Amino acid sequence: MKPITLYWRTVAPNPCKVLILLEELGLPYEGKWMELEDLKKPIYENVNPNGRLPGEFDITSVVRSALTYEMPIAIYDPNTDITLWETGAIYIYLVETYDDDQKITYRSTPEKFLLHQWSFFQASGQGPYFGQAAWFNMLHHEKLPSAQERYGKELHRIVGVLNAYLKDKDWLVGDKCTYTDLSFIMWNVSIDIVMKDCPVKWNIEDYPDFKRWMEALKARPAVSKALNMWQQKEVKSAGSR
Repeated sequence: MKPITLYWRTVAPNPCKVLILLEELGLPYEGKWMELEDLKKPIYENVNPNGRLPGEFDITSVVRSALTYEMPIAIYDPNTDITLWETGAIYIYLVETYDDDQKITYRSTPEKFLLHQWSFFQASGQGPYFGQAAWFNMLHHEKLPSAQERYGKELHRIVGVLNAYLKDKDWLVGDKCTYTDLSFIMWNVSIDIVMKDCPVKWNIEDYPDFKRWMEALKARPAVSKALNMWQQKEVKSAGSR
């Protein structure tokens, strides 16, 4: 199998979100590093017409220009000659194309539709609200307490929904970790940084079932490996196929 190209930048949530899935499925891949100044040039817009990378911010120095390029990452799969951007579409593609053993998915009813339900919740709820919390708490040129409060409360609301649903459950759908659980990881592990300067305080201990779920996710070998690679400029794997 030829390696999948992952258009890559460090620290941003979405590239590593895709990296996690590639690792979980044992797929070979090679990262293609993208400079920020190339994101609005044909070199990248020919791949991703949206010309953006996901939630771009440097955790250590909080580079303001990076989040300006918040966007969906892209992949190119030479085995099927397909290029995709938007992480939700990439997740569906990788699972439907390569998860023949249903390691991290279900094809039965109602499970497959419940997976779609939680995936849309991640894409329409967690990603946008957490991203806006990051912007107004970390990167906006002036502090706007009303905006910080709004998106800080929305972050708490999203986490609260997950915490309540996961009571007495290990995973969002069925009896195993699925791609939908995995899709939440990257923004969740960013919460401490995102909420550091927010007037709405954050304490994960207020959400014990959410915390338990996140600890189980981070303990998975593929997730642990991806998180350890999160700040590396060069990423690649021969896969296990």
